[in-house]
Amino acid sequence: MDRAKIGIVTGLQAEAQWLRDAGFTVMIGGGTPLGARKAAEALVDEQGVLGLLSFGLAGGLQKGLKPGRILVPSAIQAGLLTFPCDYRLLEFLGGPLAGPILGWHKIVTSAEEKQLLSQRYHVAAVDLESGAVAEVAKERELPFAVLRAVADPAERDLPPAALVALKADGKLDGMALARSILRQPRQIPGLIKVGRDAAAARKALINWVKTLPEKI
Repeated sequence: MDRAKIGIVTGLQAEAQWLRDAGFTVMIGGGTPLGARKAAEALVDEQGVLGLLSFGLAGGLQKGLKPGRILVPSAIQAGLLTFPCDYRLLEFLGGPLAGPILGWHKIVTSAEEKQLLSQRYHVAAVDLESGAVAEVAKERELPFAVLRAVADPAERDLPPAALVALKADGKLDGMALARSILRQPRQIPGLIKVGRDAAAARKALINWVKTLPEKI
């Protein structure tokens, strides 16, 4: 299978551009389960891809996972459902490099909530898109896998601005960020840390993609 036949769902426009430059077929999910489902369906129905990949940042649930840690999970846990990742895609991505991660329906904001989810589901990390992409892959009987990097460690509480940072089209919402900062200026140091760690995670992903083979 050529890279162009691997359909990637990602959250940000910046990520989408360099994935396309690397030869993949990409749709932007905007960082939400609904957006990810629509993107995955469009990749299959409009682009004719033969496999689906969920790509981007993840929140750490297991303590000790540092920003930039690459995750190629063996499966996605979405509520009570488990979606195993495809063996060939795992090998293509250089994995598996983690146990299951959680496909969740909302941003996990507090260290306490992260700990509770880790204990309940026995997963290393969480994101908002992989569960929806896995569901579409199962419905369409297509192989599926995940490539993510930890951006938000388990020990951290997210600042409020992080919840409004992304638009549905994958662009950063500068106005929403500014309003949040004006309302709660004390979050600025925490927001700087979030931005720094997200940049480290994206750098790790870019470097990882450069190591991938041309074909599966």
